[in-house]
Amino acid sequence: MTSLCRDCFLVSEETPVDPRRHARCSACGSPRVVSHSELEGLSIAHIDCDAFYASVEKRDNPDLQDKPVIVGGGHRGVVSAACYLARMYGVGSAMPMFKALKACPNAVVIKPDMAKYSSVGREVRALMEAVTPLVEPISIDEAFLDLTGTTQLHGGCPARTLAQLVKRIETEIGVTASVGLSYSKFLAKIASDLDKPRGFAMIGEAEAPAFLAEKPINIIWGVGKAFRKQLINDGIRQVRDLLPYDEPQLVDRYGRIGSRLYYFARGIDDRKVEPHSVMKSISAETTFNEDIKDPARLEKQLWSLCEKVSKRLKAKSLAGGNITLKLKTSEFKQITRSRTLENPTQLSEVIYQESRRLLKTVADGRRFRLIGVGTSDLKDGETADPPSLLVPELAQVAKVERAIDAVRQKLGDDAIKKGRSLK
Repeated sequence: MTSLCRDCFLVSEETPVDPRRHARCSACGSPRVVSHSELEGLSIAHIDCDAFYASVEKRDNPDLQDKPVIVGGGHRGVVSAACYLARMYGVGSAMPMFKALKACPNAVVIKPDMAKYSSVGREVRALMEAVTPLVEPISIDEAFLDLTGTTQLHGGCPARTLAQLVKRIETEIGVTASVGLSYSKFLAKIASDLDKPRGFAMIGEAEAPAFLAEKPINIIWGVGKAFRKQLINDGIRQVRDLLPYDEPQLVDRYGRIGSRLYYFARGIDDRKVEPHSVMKSISAETTFNEDIKDPARLEKQLWSLCEKVSKRLKAKSLAGGNITLKLKTSEFKQITRSRTLENPTQLSEVIYQESRRLLKTVADGRRFRLIGVGTSDLKDGETADPPSLLVPELAQVAKVERAIDAVRQKLGDDAIKKGRSLK
């Protein structure tokens, strides 16, 4: 059994005399020692910052250190992040704020500051990329890393390099992170959730089949609530229930995801860590202070969201080929409608007009608490909004919008607005 001290980074073959006691590092005495028979051979990692938004807020305000902190919207919004103290009260991400405050009435609620979190996230990413170019971002605060072949470069196995990395993140940036280390992305992601916060967990190839067998079926990536219900109805509750089936049987029953079920259930995942993973969608949404049922009021909310989506598309030189409208009823039922465009677009006006059409199909008197607009099927921005004989006015629309963009870039976003932006 190989051991690693996460404080002095000693890698050794020592085994504690009494297996009932936690090992301590023979060099520095730290109890933060992890052991695994495959420790020196595992090289695919998932690093996830702990309660990231809340951790950043606590870092910036030491008075919050011993208080439950919730980062989220107003009473009508949802929880973006909760510190671990707040989680002890039952508060979780995406929980409605009124439920979170009922569970933890003494929580300190902080409005999200995405610009600050993005800046800190970039600092974390830079430290990751300093140890390997193979970093695949998953979100602002988590990523996969492939450290295969870096032992000689860093003077130690990937596990040791990762321990040094999260120590740097903690001391230099001021937030903590947990590490999952395995031989595949699927299992590395699972491992990173096993020992939070400040955790370091490993899943080796020899133990993977037995480890997975007893887990609930939704541990497999892609098995959401609806699909899980379907699998349970078919008698598949745990991963082990998949093992009697061969791949063609699962594909025949569940389509393309059947292959994933077959291989992941056996601990097989040959996906590579892709440092330049393709963005799949761009969206924006807002939660109302009070439920809205009037179609005109709902439509009024759309414009600012369409402008946000358009701005993000232009900033990333992308164009969207599909427009999706998202609504959430007062009973928290989510409704989506989408439409594929003839040509990909960057224009807020095009996104707005398409989402208006979609809104008319669902604004039937029900009360809604949230509305969102998104675009997917992303293409290179060079393909956006070509001249159209069917819509000759599009060229003028594009010309006006680019003029507005130029003014805003020089004088700020509030320098010029369309009439529909006014209250």
